[in-house]
Amino acid sequence: MPSLNYSVEFFLYLCDNTLMNTLSFVVCAYKESPYLRDCIQSLLSQKAPCPVYISTSTPNSFIESTAKEYALPLVIQDHTPGIAEDWNSAYAAADTDYVVLSHQDDVYEPEYAEAALEALGRTPRPLIFFSDYYEIRSGQRVTDTKNLRIKRKLLRPLAKNGSAASVSVKRRILSLGNPVCCPAVTYVKANLPDKPFRSGMGSNLDWEAWERFSRMEGSFVYDTRMLAGHRIHAASTTTDLIGSDRRTAEDLEMLRKFWPAPVAAAINRIYKHAEASNSENRGS
Repeated sequence: MPSLNYSVEFFLYLCDNTLMNTLSFVVCAYKESPYLRDCIQSLLSQKAPCPVYISTSTPNSFIESTAKEYALPLVIQDHTPGIAEDWNSAYAAADTDYVVLSHQDDVYEPEYAEAALEALGRTPRPLIFFSDYYEIRSGQRVTDTKNLRIKRKLLRPLAKNGSAASVSVKRRILSLGNPVCCPAVTYVKANLPDKPFRSGMGSNLDWEAWERFSRMEGSFVYDTRMLAGHRIHAASTTTDLIGSDRRTAEDLEMLRKFWPAPVAAAINRIYKHAEASNSENRGS
């Protein structure tokens, strides 16, 4: 991990407890993930301490005991089952200015919250902050794959300046796929809808949200460091969806938001042939 060279002003910023608590992590817990503790431990190890909550619509003894083990607030959601509803409820559970919806299988580097606070604090009207990430496969950290290289190429327009308020730039980075890793995103609640996610999507729920955000006034803020780890495993929802026709249909639906129908169909055919494993070339 490269050294962090932040200004004196930022360290004073972090010393103000009120400002430190402008960001919170809400862990979206489901059933009994063997990786939930790893996620929580990475959040409690942040250099900039932030509140951590657990949100679930499937309460069980495992989740409840884990919350007690780490003395974390447990928010039990009562709503119609669905990923969009789960994420919207978790989003609403945070009473801070910024919120990270932490996926229970994923982890965060100790500098993640610090980097988000610094970047958002210097951006006039941010919508989201997100970082680069690495994959976790069979317990191993993987930093260079075809999937990751593709995403980094798509994000080059943002990497040059660190952020973009231009609608055309925001849409350009999304037009050939979804390079934004959902667990690595910090949401700026004041500048986003109360319910940022819409039901109807499975694998592309986040891409659909970014597409709407791209048309809004405000910046996408990007840190090129790998500050989050996204776990790839056979039991993940994305793995199931990639092997189904639903993923292909959702990809086409999203591509048509950026391209004429024939062009979108041609790009989608390339995607379908290229999808050999759960490398999530477009999902996150």
